[in-house]
Amino acid sequence: MNQAELFFPRPVQQVPIDTTPHEQPEYDAPFVFEATESVPRVAYIARLLEYPAVDAIKVAEQRFRRELDKQLGGEVVSALRAFQNASESGETDLTKDEIALAKRWAKAYDAAKTAGFRDLGDVDEAYFDVRPS
Repeated sequence: MNQAELFFPRPVQQVPIDTTPHEQPEYDAPFVFEATESVPRVAYIARLLEYPAVDAIKVAEQRFRRELDKQLGGEVVSALRAFQNASESGETDLTKDEIALAKRWAKAYDAAKTAGFRDLGDVDEAYFDVRPS
């Protein structure tokens, strides 16, 4: 490239672009938001308490919550309440469904605790606190 080409470029040929509207194919129809069902968010808070290293807490809480959601799905809050009711009253006061849900909570909490504490090292005093929001 020389100075003449640099400062006085040749005109570029324009290519015509087709701007006429086209019909959209059926598979590419616009998304309709009214047709979707809203998925309720799980309304609970899980926090790692009594752990000294602040930088690892967020990751541990995410692992704990992910495992709890995997184990219980959308029944986290109801399982937590069933477990609390079971620990505060006797088995005769609870229905079979509540007892089963409380047992599921205990298993799910243990699995989530194991996942949350993975790679954290010594965690003698640390624990996960789960509360409905």
